[in-house]
Amino acid sequence: MKLYRIGELAKAGGVSERTIDYYTKLGLISPEKRTLKNYRLYSHETLLRLKRINELKQEKYTLEEIRQTLAKWDAAPEIHHVSDRLSHLELQMQQLEREVKELSPLLEKMKPGQARRLLLNLLPQGAACIEAIRLFLEQGPTL
Repeated sequence: MKLYRIGELAKAGGVSERTIDYYTKLGLISPEKRTLKNYRLYSHETLLRLKRINELKQEKYTLEEIRQTLAKWDAAPEIHHVSDRLSHLELQMQQLEREVKELSPLLEKMKPGQARRLLLNLLPQGAACIEAIRLFLEQGPTL
């Protein structure tokens, strides 16, 4: 496991050594361990955390808001977060399925040129998504 001294972490994270000291005092980051000469050593995960802090600062979050956000991320197990996101995506997919089923008869009643023009006005990603859902509904899941 790669460990960084303050100067190395600061350089890799694009901040000053004083910022590393300040964030350590605030509890936003913490050293992994100390050397025999009492140098603080930080892990690669701390570097990733430092980059998250910088991203949040770019989005104009205050340090207190950043602390609260990091505390939520630390408290929530990652699997719980992924499970929540997947559940949310599943609900969205169900809604899209219902809407595609509702649109299918209407599209079938249109002249081929009309339906084609409507679909060409969609963004490529949207059209691909609609086509994937249509295929999914026709063929069922492949898992």
